[in-house]
Amino acid sequence: MSDGGTGTAVGLHRVLEPAGVLPQAARRLDADPRIRADEVRIGVERLNLDAASYRQLRTAHGGDPDAVRAEVLRIVAERGKMHNPVTGSGGMLVGVVEETGPDSPLGLKPGDRVATLVSLTLTPLAVTDGLAGWDGLSEQVPARGHAILFARSIAAVLPDDLPVPLALAVLDVCGAPALTRRVVASRPEAPAVAVLGAAGKSGSLALAAARRAGASRVIGLVPTAEEEDLLAATGLADAVVRADARDPVAVAAAIEDAHGGPADVTVVCVDVPGCEHGAILATAPGGTVVFFSMATSFPAAALGAEGLAADVTMLIGNGYVPGHAGTALDLVRSEPAVRALFTARTADDSAQ
Repeated sequence: MSDGGTGTAVGLHRVLEPAGVLPQAARRLDADPRIRADEVRIGVERLNLDAASYRQLRTAHGGDPDAVRAEVLRIVAERGKMHNPVTGSGGMLVGVVEETGPDSPLGLKPGDRVATLVSLTLTPLAVTDGLAGWDGLSEQVPARGHAILFARSIAAVLPDDLPVPLALAVLDVCGAPALTRRVVASRPEAPAVAVLGAAGKSGSLALAAARRAGASRVIGLVPTAEEEDLLAATGLADAVVRADARDPVAVAAAIEDAHGGPADVTVVCVDVPGCEHGAILATAPGGTVVFFSMATSFPAAALGAEGLAADVTMLIGNGYVPGHAGTALDLVRSEPAVRALFTARTADDSAQ
């Protein structure tokens, strides 16, 4: 039931502490299910933890799924949102619209099945089922509870032609291909594009987007022989190379060997820390590095570029570009290789 009042469009009224900050920066949010006139309440069906957060949680708890589950529940209960205090990241969710305030500008109606396109780090959230349906072994988390969207939140009605786990996985990283397309298309000449972490979800979409936007050459960098064979078989990249993205010299050498020089645009889609310097070193003077990973360290990137005297533009992918959901879904529908990679990664979730 709505409480009748109108909230601030950016959700300041939901911040419990500290006062005066936006919901993403807050330590604790109010997840009261009663909505303001411009809010929307979502009945949660599934959370999608971002890759960096899930990796950190599994590593911290030695892969113990019960401990991972307990930690997620603790975070949500304490903070009123899913905001990993170590990585600073969260994820997004799928659910069904339960109630919309009369002044909500989001265009949603009760019964719509939607994916939220804003981070769980700023979304008021309550979990009511103890995550009993989650085995703790996947980024996708079956859950019951509710979440609140503000007037300036973003959500997409789920497409009817894609399984929910697949659509959720795509929409979770839909900012990557949209921003890649924008950067590639804005270059004065067709650029050579390198994608680090190219066999992953955001990486495979970035490869496809770069090629479609007119890249002259697309290079995918992966960490293992298994991923090298997997990506090479898809044909998404003109060249596939193998290196540890945390090894700057190895990354730069691999890209140079594949291309005959550094890349004009480098897109970082690796969910582990320490990949900033390799991306900078692998990028040509006047080039662009796009960091699309929540494991990115701004100080490491800024100071590393300074220390290397690297004349590169560095962009932090913020997950939002107008039309990003449609761009990503179109790539999955029209690129069989991308869909196959996503389907393989979500196969275990589709039965949940």
